[in-house]
Amino acid sequence: MTDYDNTNTGVLFKNDTAGKSDKFPGYGGSTEQQCPHCNKTFLSWVSAWVKDGKKGKFFSLAFKPKDAEAKPAEARPVAPATEWADEDVPF
Repeated sequence: MTDYDNTNTGVLFKNDTAGKSDKFPGYGGSTEQQCPHCNKTFLSWVSAWVKDGKKGKFFSLAFKPKDAEAKPAEARPVAPATEWADEDVPF
């Protein structure tokens, strides 16, 4: 079964942490999407919560890129000091 194409597919599994808090997703898994425009593959984590709506129960989904965890958080650029930064405020 090594020839199976996982492109544009995903999986969800029931989480053991479900029910501990509303913030914990009831289901989790991963997805793989192929961009038809740039021909790149994107791997994502997917989280799902079962919610109640006007028409019944539904899944609420959240996606997070898998490579976001591998990269360290980028620092925001520091604004350069202005000429008046060391001067007293004129009031």
